[in-house]
Amino acid sequence: MQLGIFAKTFPGTDPHSVLTRARDAGYACVQFNMACAGLPSLPSEIDDAAIDRIVSASSRTGVKIAALSGTYNMIHPDASVRQDGLQRLGAIIAAAPRMGTRLVTLCTGTRDPDDQWRHHPENADSSAWRDLILSMKQALAIAEAHGVDLAIEPELANVVSTPERARQLIDALASPRLVVVLDPANLFERASRQGLRSIIASAVDMLGDRIAMAHAKDRGPDGSFATVGKGVVDFRDFIARLKHVGFDGPLVTHALATAEAAEVSMYLSGILQAGEGAES
Repeated sequence: MQLGIFAKTFPGTDPHSVLTRARDAGYACVQFNMACAGLPSLPSEIDDAAIDRIVSASSRTGVKIAALSGTYNMIHPDASVRQDGLQRLGAIIAAAPRMGTRLVTLCTGTRDPDDQWRHHPENADSSAWRDLILSMKQALAIAEAHGVDLAIEPELANVVSTPERARQLIDALASPRLVVVLDPANLFERASRQGLRSIIASAVDMLGDRIAMAHAKDRGPDGSFATVGKGVVDFRDFIARLKHVGFDGPLVTHALATAEAAEVSMYLSGILQAGEGAES
């Protein structure tokens, strides 16, 4: 596995500075956000100069662009907002191969009109699923034209809230371009240690053939998100299970302070190098 980090962990709008700090903290790759190049996170267009700056920064630092962030609310209650997000996603997808990646990450969204990461009771409505199917079909058509994979992530607050829902979407769309980002901290809010191991094992087994990237953040006993190694997730077990299903892609950490980046790198590198953890 390649150890990575969200580029936005490091402040700034100069790609070379951001990737240098990622490298110096011990990371081989990043999940890149266009805000790190001085653009909106989801720009309406990406000019050649911006792409060249990112490519040059990656080459000079040796830090690979593992994925680009292309998140927008794919089931926003306003269809015009969804359409604008799709157009902007298209710009990200078109630029991705030129930046050395063929993976773009998505947010399946929520009916909340103001926050794509906030739960809304209407997420469970059949109309939300229909809107997601339509949005995903449109996005996949663009991705297929550019040879890019789109990664959904099970998130408790989103319409794809569980591994089961992710599998349902994959099966419904039947596109090899639809893949998964798996973050163990997004699979539960509170769970016993044994219960959590079971939740993670089930998710890895269910989605193992589609996992293109793993995320690494943690949760405290109270359910709040925490820095890797400071919560209840057993990352030795998680990483061992990923290896067991043949995953050898990027393991990308986020939800941490800039000052914690080097410490987290050492912690995760130690696990990766030791190869410890249960696989049963």
